[in-house]
Amino acid sequence: MTETRIDKRFAALNQEGRAALVTFVSAGDPDLETARRILSGLPEAGADIIELGMPFSDPMADGPAIQASSLRALKSGQTMKKTLELVADFRKQDADTPIVLMGYYNPIYVYPAESFLDDAKAAGVDGLIVVDVPPEADEELCLPAIQRGLNFIRLATPTTDEHRLPAVLANTSGFVYYVSITGITGAAAPVVDEVHAQVARIKASTKLPVAVGFGVRTGEQAKALAKGADAVVVGSALVTAIAQSLDDKGGATDGTVPAVLNLVRDLSAALRN
Repeated sequence: MTETRIDKRFAALNQEGRAALVTFVSAGDPDLETARRILSGLPEAGADIIELGMPFSDPMADGPAIQASSLRALKSGQTMKKTLELVADFRKQDADTPIVLMGYYNPIYVYPAESFLDDAKAAGVDGLIVVDVPPEADEELCLPAIQRGLNFIRLATPTTDEHRLPAVLANTSGFVYYVSITGITGAAAPVVDEVHAQVARIKASTKLPVAVGFGVRTGEQAKALAKGADAVVVGSALVTAIAQSLDDKGGATDGTVPAVLNLVRDLSAALRN
């Protein structure tokens, strides 16, 4: 593959000597216009890479907070086409910040897959994390994505042993996403020393950057994890900030966008210090 925005961003951050802040929000949460404002504000607030969730009715790897964000988006009318339009709109103002779409295969399959990859590339998407497509099915989505210049990012977990790791890394590009806990998103806090040891084990087998996610909520956690990783991913804390800012009918308020962006600023400051 030619160098992607993700490759360039990690190279630049390596020169700065700091880890990347990767922020996750669900496309269309709590509604399309509010989501557009959040997305456009993330880079200035300090997000180095943006993960944009593809709303799905059965997000099995996600905890209650991200499940709720996905359902809010679907209830507000979010579709895959609108998600790609959201990326295309973002690209009109920002040509550099990498965007990774994260989610599940079902909405891609029904799009269908080949058309989705073409439209994602045209919209300005840089990479994909599709949590329920294993390496054994690389011909289904991973290899066609790579052929179009899209990074295909795999998850490694605490249960990914030495026999499984080569398969996980085989066609991975952009970065490796290390799931810092056993379980769903936001379910527990990661144990820093254990995470550092696992990241070191993965790094012994790949030159790719390693990002750590699941369960990261505070600047202190992010800073501690960043000492042994190339990036820290925060998702549940951000979608929880959205949920807590909504009115009693579940609608956005004047405080919704600031609630997210101020938290991103705090996280970014912790990593930059």
